[in-house]
Amino acid sequence: MRAQALLAWSGGKDAAWSLHVLGRGGDVEVVGLLSTVTREDGRASMQGIRREVLHAQASAAGLPLLEAMIPAACDNTVYEAAMAGALEEAQARWPTLRSIAFGDLFLGDIRAYREQACARVGWQPLFPLFDRDTAELAREMIAGGLRATLCCVDTRQLDAGFAGREFDLALLDALPAGIDPCGENGEFHTCVRDGPMFAAPIALLRGDTVLRDGRFACTDFSLT
Repeated sequence: MRAQALLAWSGGKDAAWSLHVLGRGGDVEVVGLLSTVTREDGRASMQGIRREVLHAQASAAGLPLLEAMIPAACDNTVYEAAMAGALEEAQARWPTLRSIAFGDLFLGDIRAYREQACARVGWQPLFPLFDRDTAELAREMIAGGLRATLCCVDTRQLDAGFAGREFDLALLDALPAGIDPCGENGEFHTCVRDGPMFAAPIALLRGDTVLRDGRFACTDFSLT
């Protein structure tokens, strides 16, 4: 039997490509997706992707979506309690489940934090994309059929005009020097609408771009 795992699901390209890589590898069966959702606005906590879009992505992937609800002002203690509750829910559904995959790419401190947090609740973290060359990985995603749009840009690192742009080769060529091609330093986040991990593309309607917290240029996407 293949090992079962949840996948931390942000709605962005790294989570989506992790799902593809795990499925292609054949050693791990992803049985569900887990998103942290901000209670006040019903959006993915980092990307700002609407809850309805997260569920549409999960449906396109043929997987159930579990939610860990957190407040907008959330410290690590509150976050970890919400995640622990969601993992308990998952264990009730899949009794042998003890692994969760993350789409982290190269930040060692984030990986170490996840390893420690998972160990405290008896879970094993998986990192299917870790230590990949991000310039190579970005092009692999695009060539492999992943279609995504920048939904959040940190204007302290990247011009707000990049919000709402397609994650494509033209974008990669336009990124200034020092900006990671996959946005792993938080320069940008994406919303995925199609790729080899989905049975069919998701039709999304682009909305307004607004400045959040005086820093993040966020482009809204909803289902058509």
